[in-house]
Amino acid sequence: MDTLATIEATAPLGVQLIADLRNRIVSGRLQPGTRLSEQEIAAAYGLSRQPVRETFIKLAAENLVEIRPQRGTFVCKIDMNDVTQGQFVREAVEADIARIAADRADAAAIAHLRGLIAEQRRAKGGAGFFALDERFHQALAAAAGRGGVWAHIQQIKMQMDRVRHLTAEEFPTDHLIDQHEAIVEAIAAGDATAAEAAIRTHLRGVLADLQKVARLQPHCFEPG
Repeated sequence: MDTLATIEATAPLGVQLIADLRNRIVSGRLQPGTRLSEQEIAAAYGLSRQPVRETFIKLAAENLVEIRPQRGTFVCKIDMNDVTQGQFVREAVEADIARIAADRADAAAIAHLRGLIAEQRRAKGGAGFFALDERFHQALAAAAGRGGVWAHIQQIKMQMDRVRHLTAEEFPTDHLIDQHEAIVEAIAAGDATAAEAAIRTHLRGVLADLQKVARLQPHCFEPG
């Protein structure tokens, strides 16, 4: 296993380790079912095995890894129920965000959102699109004056994100950008009902994609 791309001198290595492993799992760079070697990871990050063991425990609490006594630690397969539960909660939160943004977003916030959409169209999908999508939804929360909520949404949507990374390889992103545009234009028009409807439609798309990608990549999902 390779080391962190960048090691921040001011941040504890253990904190960086959990963030990096979480990112690798969510992005699919560590595939479901992959066995994680405590010894190899400790060596790669220049740590003792104890912080690696603690990291595994934290990731297990997030349903990202499974610790099997006497067998090892493995990246969890994606549980469809976890995805649908996370989607349900995220939709409820972001629907309110869209309604509030329609009432209070100023011209600068709307211009910023439109600029992010323009960047998304230039990106034409690929790895860069996911980062731009994150920035877009974070900017929506900020436009509603609820920027602090984004950290909580991050925890809610990790299993959704795993599916989204898989679907990014299989499905075009043009329709997602069109949906982003519909959300922003409803907010710009001050139409809270339309903004809420647009973001609900957008966030429910992952449920349709979930079934499709599960058929294409069944090895990534828990059977059931």
